[in-house]
Amino acid sequence: MRQSIFEVLRLEGLNHMEIHYDWRSGRFVLYAAREWDPETPFREYNRRFTVFSLRASDGLFFNSAQTEALFAKHGLSAHLDKIKELMRKGRHILLDSYFNEKLGIRFTNHIHSDKRGLNNRRSSLLMGGIRRHETDEDEIGVFVDGMNLGRGMTFKNVAAGLPMGGCKITVQMEPVDLENLDQVGFLSYANDRTRNTTGPDMRFPPALADVMKAHFSLHITGGPKGPLGPTGTPTAHGAHMAVKQGARFLRGSDSLEGKRIAVQGLGAVGFPLAEDFIRDGAKLVVCDLDPTAVRLLKEKHPEASIEAVDPSSILGVEADIFAPCAVGGVLDERVISDLKFKIVMGPANNVLKASSQEEEYRLAKMLAERGILYQVEWYHNIAGVMAGYEEYVHQNEASMERLMEKVGALCTEKTWENLNEAAKEGVTPTERAYGSVEREVYGE
Repeated sequence: MRQSIFEVLRLEGLNHMEIHYDWRSGRFVLYAAREWDPETPFREYNRRFTVFSLRASDGLFFNSAQTEALFAKHGLSAHLDKIKELMRKGRHILLDSYFNEKLGIRFTNHIHSDKRGLNNRRSSLLMGGIRRHETDEDEIGVFVDGMNLGRGMTFKNVAAGLPMGGCKITVQMEPVDLENLDQVGFLSYANDRTRNTTGPDMRFPPALADVMKAHFSLHITGGPKGPLGPTGTPTAHGAHMAVKQGARFLRGSDSLEGKRIAVQGLGAVGFPLAEDFIRDGAKLVVCDLDPTAVRLLKEKHPEASIEAVDPSSILGVEADIFAPCAVGGVLDERVISDLKFKIVMGPANNVLKASSQEEEYRLAKMLAERGILYQVEWYHNIAGVMAGYEEYVHQNEASMERLMEKVGALCTEKTWENLNEAAKEGVTPTERAYGSVEREVYGE
């Protein structure tokens, strides 16, 4: 049997499940239900029905004990326990899951904290992106990804000064068909149910935001037709400013001229970041799974020093700075012990291969012990969520100039402060960054 909460929903004819966790008391409360009919035309969302009016003609609802019994019935109690343990480790308040068997969509919002979004006078309490995973991926791995990113979003929103809680959506489905309004409508419905303003992340096209906004909901940002467009450039700008402060902290100057910088990934963020480094006069070592991206960078900057390596080799090169701009979880104990960098700082989420904050601390300390300056990425890759909030609040009046100015100033000031305060306190920049926001999130 597939190890998945959605397998229980499928076998029982259900389509919604919640796992609530009160980290103060350690108490879990579960809920499972059939809340809408299987043939519901989600292309009619916010036309014929809304999140308030959609109800199943033969609704079915299970309380906490009954939901636990369903998992036991199908031999999946151990799987549920693994998910609970992940929530305990990260102090996540809610996993909110929506299942559409007909459309082949398994949607989960990993909600870490809503505290900062309470009473913000917006219809959305949370901000966190939506990313797609393949249908055959292991659910625990998918949920670890979602929870790590959701937890990071809580702290990122605090670092960015935004009145929003933190979360992350993972969706297991085939590539979305933007012409299939039932698919897009269902994603919109599920996102709105979770009180989230999202943005397309890995494996979802930016155009998803444009289609969703045109037909269903304003609770998504970052589309090509939006007032700001995709958020790769401002995100790169924030990471660039942070890297410069890292160089200033180590050497007394933020100049990157002549520095050898390894850039992992030349996508929506990595490409403009590489261009920032080129304008600084740096020498680049780059990689990308798509050789076209490397070729385009070289063609656009024929005068620059750009060495291309295979993606499998980038962690082994010798360079002053490593800027990860691709998937997360690339630095574990084994990799860290062999790194030949002085600074690791970039925009990629969850660079450290950790499933809890404590594990992040341990790996960050390993980097420090090797003389490598590292700052947890959520502290400086804040431009995406800042752009999302700018567009969500101002809509067509959103300003890229205003955004870039805010991002550059915030990432410069906060990174410089964090590196220096961490040195004074005798802790890693990662531990100090968490400590600077935890009082607001956890009240401690």
